[in-house]
Amino acid sequence: MKLAGSRRVAGMAAISALAITLAACSSDTKAEEGASADASASEGAAALSGTLPGAGASSQEKAMTGWLAGFQEANPDVQVSYDPTGSGTGREMFLNGAVLFGGSDSAFKPEEIESAKERCFGGEAVELPLYISPIAVAYNLPGVDAKNINLQPETLAKIFAGEITKWNDPAIAATNEGVELPATNIVPVHRSDDSGTTKNFTDYLAKAGNGAWAHDAAETWPIEGGQSGAQTSGVVQTLQSAEGTIAYLDASQVPDGFGTVAVGVGDEFVPFSPEAAAAVVDASPATDDATDLRLTIDLARDTQESGSYPIVLVSYSFACSTYDSEQDAENVKALLTYIASEEGQQRAADPSVAGSAPISDTLREEVTAAIEKITAA
Repeated sequence: MKLAGSRRVAGMAAISALAITLAACSSDTKAEEGASADASASEGAAALSGTLPGAGASSQEKAMTGWLAGFQEANPDVQVSYDPTGSGTGREMFLNGAVLFGGSDSAFKPEEIESAKERCFGGEAVELPLYISPIAVAYNLPGVDAKNINLQPETLAKIFAGEITKWNDPAIAATNEGVELPATNIVPVHRSDDSGTTKNFTDYLAKAGNGAWAHDAAETWPIEGGQSGAQTSGVVQTLQSAEGTIAYLDASQVPDGFGTVAVGVGDEFVPFSPEAAAAVVDASPATDDATDLRLTIDLARDTQESGSYPIVLVSYSFACSTYDSEQDAENVKALLTYIASEEGQQRAADPSVAGSAPISDTLREEVTAAIEKITAA
């Protein structure tokens, strides 16, 4: 998957135009404070400098803003950026050398794992599950007096498949006793770009929808037509544009005042929360092809465990195990170490930042061991 030089230049231009770039502190006092904090974050490594471009999942945008701010406080001489292009584009830019790290809402495909060997100077891709967040299903029904509408997985699958088209459909009314549902048309909204959020959501519909969803998990929305938006911001704009819309998106980016779906799990209906998202991750095994560098998870979408919210997104931070520059290797290691740290995870978990679910101490140990293996060729 190798692009021409002009494509790489275009990718770098996109980073310059769109990246979340944090200016370095210039005063001697802040430099001294940064050096002190960096000693902890990078475990005694020498002061860091240079550029550290990244790109990928738009779902991580808010968390990444917080992480990059915290990292740069400790490392003011590193010019770090993150372009929320979407998971697929981020992985493509990484594999072609346009960025040094990135984020993806789905694991690397087999062919991407193979391509990473060349991009990573004989090493391989590192995939670390450092952002855990529920995928909310939000709807635009301002006249409905309910914080959550309860939907069984099969009902939700039929809505997005276009089989249930009215908000007062009997299947919806049956699980929402006492809620006055309008006869408004349902307008499902999906991502128009390749998206790890789409892959996670369609994976849930396929595995929990009791056969109502006739498609495999995919980053590209499998049904032609319908309303859509590019990246998370485009989905939000489309959701807000008309009554009756319903959309899937990272929970941290649901607009204020919009209701969300509580999904059927066993005998209960569970609304999204960081705690409910963490519960299903803890109950899920590693994928069959996971390694000590690729810590990928096989999410239990059809779980019946009480208090679990199975429409969850595990977004991976990715990097190379080998770089051609010692500075690049140290910069990436320091950034990932901060993101994985308790401080970094708690920063993203702050509702004012991203409201994500912090990783467990056990997972942090595995992540730290993988980060330590990042080196220069």
